[in-house]
Amino acid sequence: MITIKDVAKELGVSYSSISRALNGKEGVSKATRDKILEAAERMGYQPNDLARGLVNKISNTVGVIVPDINNPFFGEIVAGIIDASNENEYNIFLCVSGWNPKIEKEYFNTLLKKRVDGIILKSAGKNEDYDEIKSPLMIIERYSKKRDNNSVEVDNELGGYLATKHLLDCGYRNLAFILGKEDYFASHRRLRGAEKALKEKGIPLNMDLVIEGNFSIEGGRNAAKKLFESGHPIDAVFGMNDLIGMGVLEYCDECKINVPEKVGVIGYDNISYAGLPQIQLTTVHQPKYELGKMLFETLLEEIRQKDSTRPTKKIILNPELKIRKTTRSKNGK
Repeated sequence: MITIKDVAKELGVSYSSISRALNGKEGVSKATRDKILEAAERMGYQPNDLARGLVNKISNTVGVIVPDINNPFFGEIVAGIIDASNENEYNIFLCVSGWNPKIEKEYFNTLLKKRVDGIILKSAGKNEDYDEIKSPLMIIERYSKKRDNNSVEVDNELGGYLATKHLLDCGYRNLAFILGKEDYFASHRRLRGAEKALKEKGIPLNMDLVIEGNFSIEGGRNAAKKLFESGHPIDAVFGMNDLIGMGVLEYCDECKINVPEKVGVIGYDNISYAGLPQIQLTTVHQPKYELGKMLFETLLEEIRQKDSTRPTKKIILNPELKIRKTTRSKNGK
């Protein structure tokens, strides 16, 4: 492997001059710089990023921890992060925690030991666990009251409001809600928005129709079974992600429950296959790819500034209702 010392020996130039030329620093003439760069390219010299990182205290790597790469929601966020990192010549260490706080914490500590420049995290545990972390850190959809950090988020409360208002506008009145137990924060913000929409219609939130499932098709199906077997009248179900919504559709299909005439179903996220002709799930779109790009770009800005006096940046993206075939037309017509 060709090193700086090899280039210096080839040209009879000092090691420090070679280093200055290759790193774009002052202290060498243009003629000498051009000569060094030409020789380095001809000899096949490749910079040692690890060694450079130790000197500059910049590794050009960012750690990303997500709980579930099989869910297209996280896949699209990661795609945005990767594209933004490539545009900025950064490398990504991607870790998948499987919604396990212990595994997540192990990955987090490993990334710190690898001296990554920053970390983007979707936490499976409590955000307070990371309050004392000094490394640049972006936490997706969950923020601490103690740690005044930069953030990029989609307005979950608005999304919950839009979904519930749509169901009410379609004439549904007995609404059930399936939360995701893996993410208390996002689910309850969406439920808060739902309660606001119900209140506008003078309808109280029936906590007997609020049930906890998990963010999977099977989780949605099992939760729907519990809801419909509870004996309470139900004419619409709001699943807190699209996989839950698909699980509700599966249960309704098995039980010959007509969707959308008898029961309306709405999901959340607008993952890629929610709009397939066989599914056509009404849902709330989150700009997932854009979220990923902005998460990386905001983190990179924090890495480069390294200024504790900088103003905190809060970016809030708006969700959008996507009306398809699993809800009636407005006003029940």
